[in-house]
Amino acid sequence: MAKIEKNNQKEQIILGLDPGTSVMGYGLITIKGQKISVLQFGVIHLSKYSGHELKLKKIFERVISLIDDYHPDEVALEAPFFGKNVQSMLKLGRAQGVAMAAALSREIPITEYAPKKVKQSVTSNGNASKEQVANMLMTLLKIKELPKLLDATDALAVAVCHHFQKGSMQKAGPKSWKAFVGDNPGRVK
Repeated sequence: MAKIEKNNQKEQIILGLDPGTSVMGYGLITIKGQKISVLQFGVIHLSKYSGHELKLKKIFERVISLIDDYHPDEVALEAPFFGKNVQSMLKLGRAQGVAMAAALSREIPITEYAPKKVKQSVTSNGNASKEQVANMLMTLLKIKELPKLLDATDALAVAVCHHFQKGSMQKAGPKSWKAFVGDNPGRVK
C-alpha cells in the first residue's frame, strides 16, 4: 500500500531482487509522483556458506530483513533464464522461490520479469549487457559510482522495470525509454 507524504503525493517503495546462489542482488527504489529515487542497493554474499540449504536460509533471512527495514509495497524478481545446466537451474529456482516465500510471508505482492524484459525496459535493448544496464541506471537514478558487483544494479533494474511496467499498464507512465526521454528531456543527459 502506498504511503501518503506531507504534500499528499503518494510514495511507493519497490524491492527488486536478482536471485543468485553465490551473490544475490537487491535494490530498493522510491516512487513519488513520476520521480524515481534509489533508497538502497547491494548484494547478499552467499558463496561463504557451504551447503545449499544454508544459502537458502540466508536468502530468506536477508529478504525478510530488507522487508522489515524498508517496508516495500511490492517485490519484483528477475525470473531465472533457461540454461543448459539443470543443477544450476534447480538451485537458482530454489533461491528465487525462497525469496518469493519471504515476501509472501509478509503479504507483499510479487511480480516476476524475464531478464530480456528487464533489459528492454531499462535500456530499450533486450540483449543489453550488465554494464549497459548499470550505466543507464546511473543516468536515470543519478548513481554516482557503480558497485563492484553488478548484481546490485541488476536488482535495481528489476525494480525500475516493475515501475515502468505498472506505469504502462495504468497509462500513467512512459511506455518506452523513447517516450520517457521525450517527456523528461532534462532528466537524461
